[in-house]
Amino acid sequence: MLKRNIQILFRVNDEEHELLKRNAKKCGLSVARYLRFLIQGYVPKELPPADYHGMIRQLQAIGNSMNQIAARANKTGFYLKEEYAKNAQELKAAILDIQKAILLPEKTHGDDEDMGG
Repeated sequence: MLKRNIQILFRVNDEEHELLKRNAKKCGLSVARYLRFLIQGYVPKELPPADYHGMIRQLQAIGNSMNQIAARANKTGFYLKEEYAKNAQELKAAILDIQKAILLPEKTHGDDEDMGG
């Protein structure tokens, strides 16, 4: 288990404090977790728009429908298996790309960069 037993104290002005709290809140994170992401070289992403989860559910429903169609078609033999599999894989990849673009934090700098100062 990771122990965090070192406390770091530094001062900010009112404007910086509000900005820090606002940025953390936009990401759905505590200020401490937000700062830990930044320390590790990541910029947390803001929470996705309200319709994001609905869009993902729609894409997943399409994928489920494709699976049902494939199962039915497999019994009758009336579809191109390879083409269908390719489409299903592209749908899954699109869902993952959307999730990655909206949810995952972005790296701010490379591991080997000297941050200086």
